[in-house]
Formats: sequence, structure tokens, C-alpha cells
Amino acid sequence: MGIVETLPLWPVDRTGIEARLRLVPVAAAQMALAVPAIPLLVLTVVGWATAPLAVGLLLLAVAVPGTRLVTDGHRALAGRLLGQEIPPAYQPTTGRPVLSIVFTWLRDPARWRDLGHLAFSITGGLVMSGLMILPLAAVLTYLTMPFWLGSAWTLLLLLVPAWLAVWWVAGPPVLAARARVDRALLGPRTSDVLRERVVEVTTSRAETMDHSTAELHRLERDLHDGPQAQLASLGMSIGLAEQLLTKDPEQAARLLAEARLVTVTALDDLRSVVRGIHPPALADRGLVGGVEALGVQLAVPVTVAADLPGRPPAPVEAAAYFAVAECLANAVKHARATRVTVALSHDGSALHLVVRDDGRGGAGVVPGGGLDGVSRRLRAFDGSMEVASPGGGPTTVRMEIPCALSSPRTTPFSERG
Repeated sequence: MGIVETLPLWPVDRTGIEARLRLVPVAAAQMALAVPAIPLLVLTVVGWATAPLAVGLLLLAVAVPGTRLVTDGHRALAGRLLGQEIPPAYQPTTGRPVLSIVFTWLRDPARWRDLGHLAFSITGGLVMSGLMILPLAAVLTYLTMPFWLGSAWTLLLLLVPAWLAVWWVAGPPVLAARARVDRALLGPRTSDVLRERVVEVTTSRAETMDHSTAELHRLERDLHDGPQAQLASLGMSIGLAEQLLTKDPEQAARLLAEARLVTVTALDDLRSVVRGIHPPALADRGLVGGVEALGVQLAVPVTVAADLPGRPPAPVEAAAYFAVAECLANAVKHARATRVTVALSHDGSALHLVVRDDGRGGAGVVPGGGLDGVSRRLRAFDGSMEVASPGGGPTTVRMEIPCALSSPRTTPFSERG
């Protein structure tokens, strides 16, 4: 729900004629959106004034969605100017009855800010956008109408440098200021972002607790069905061997030999259980070594490129390891990939993981699926995941986990095929 950084159309440090000319159609679009704003403003005011009547509801049914379309256009233009994706912050109305939707509109601060923006877009906003249009229009008018203006044309030509100066100097910063006003009116409030964040944290915490509980039950089953049963059998064999030690030494020796085999099997099973909790390669060699070990075990070539100047915290490292492991497993089992690459990096504030395969694509986050589990695991650490997997491939999974690294050390660029 927050504002997302994107590529700005007009960075404040960009100068030159090309940059300014690119702003002209943006300003023109803002001015064009002011045209429907006038009737929408009137319809909205009249609609709310007559809301108790059926005609008022009909007017609102036209005005409110129409206003949403206009403000969506302004959000898109302002986002391109500021380099930020500005999402709407409306209260949800999907699936509600008509009267409930109207009451939601009435209580929704974002809808009232839309109404205020309509008024702004046909007054101050129109003037601010006009600074990128009107000076050029005036200059073109002066230059193309020399005949019927007569002697006045010469005097008007003297204004051309002034109009161009206004367009050159004042136009871009005023248009950027207009975009910031649009963002303030149409973007999410800080309270909205915090409220959404609290919901996300609460949800991810509950999911993490459920996942932890499920993991504990799995470990209990694994220990009960494997090592526990084997150790019980081992105790019985050793007890029988003690009883037969003096009466039948050969039978006792056979029982002890069987007990030794059971011990080996129990140790292997215990290692498997422990490996599911925290893989030895991850504990000994860190995230890079652990991912490389995963790649070696796969039937397809895996290239690991890492640039990590330290180790993430142990919980984050484990979450990243299992996330990559799930992506690699999907690439082999479902995508039928022939090559996979894994990139690990840290930008000073977050760990970035990118897994790409050349498989058939079509991967997605399905509730209860493997990638859904990865997403839930990452959300527990305030992380995120994006999946790009068009039909026919390739598939790219980008993951990000905010974290700091341990004391800096040099992690070499590593490639393992």
C-alpha cells in the first residue's frame, strides 16, 4: 500500500530542452483531465446533497467511479514525474450491497480527498500545469500571426524571450510541485500505510507460528517413527544379548551385530532430521556454501554468483537457504529446466536473492503451493518475493529480505556448475 519507487520521467537534476519538451504532453494530459473534473465535481456535490433520494444515489453511482478514473490518471502522471508508484488508498467495497458501498464512500477519507483534488485540478492545478503549455502557445501564436496583428506583432515579438524564460525556468519545478500536491492529496496517508503494515505483520506472525507448529509436529513424527523406534529396538536387542551372553555367546554376538546396524541406521535418520532443521553445509559454510551444496545435488547445472561481504543473521540465512532450495526444486521438478542461475547480493540494507531457470515457465504463487510457502517464510522477516514466469519461460524469482550482515569479510565471486 506504500509508495513504490520507479523510474522518474523528469528527475530534478535533469536539464535541457529534451527534458522540458517531454513535460509538455504530461502537462497537457493534466489539463485535459481538468475537463471532466468540472462536471464530476458538480455531480458529486449534488449527489451527496440528494443522497437520501434515489436520484442522489444514481448521481453518485456515476460521479464516484468517474472521479476514480480521473484521479487514477493524475496518480499515474504524478508517479511518472516523481519516480514513485502512487497507489490509491480507498476502503474496499467489493462484494458489498449498494447501501453499504455508499456508506463506505461517505466514511472513506480518500474519497473526500478525491473531491478536494477535483477542485484543485480545475483551479491552482490548472494554472501550474499551464506554465508548461501557455508560454509555448503564446510564442507560437505570435510567430504564426504576423499579418492580421499588424504593428502590434512587432511589440508582441518583444515578449517572446520573456515567455520562453518563464517556460524554461518556472515550468519544470512548478510542474514537479503540482505532482507533489497530487501525491499528497491522492496517495496513501501515513496512518493508512502503518495500518496496512500492522495487518501484514499480524498476518505474517500468525502464519509463522502456524508454520513453526507444523514443523514441530513434523519433527515429532519423524523422531517417533524413525530414531525413537530404532532406539527402542536397539535397547531390546542389547537386553537380550546380555541374557544370552553366558548361555549362548554366538546368538548374543549376532544380536550385538544387529544392534550395531540399527545404531548406524538410527544415526543416519537423526542426521536427516537435523538436516531438515539446519543443514550442515549452511552452518559450516554459510549461505553461499549452502546454496552451492544444493546446486551440486541437482541433476541440472546450477551457477551461483555471490557478492556478500558478510553473513546474514542465522534466522534470515536459514529462511533464504530454504527459499532458494524450494525454487531450485521447482525448477527441476516442474519447470523441466536445463540450467539454473542463483545470484546472491546485499545492497547495505537488504539481502537480494534471484533464481532464474530456462524452463517452460508458467510458475505462480498458488495458495498452499511451494512458492506460497516461500512468500510466507519471507514475510515473517519483512521480506518480499516477485515471480516473473511467462508461458514458455524463462522463470525469474526475485526475493528480498531486509537485514544487516555480520562483520565484513570478503566473499569471492563463486561459480559452481
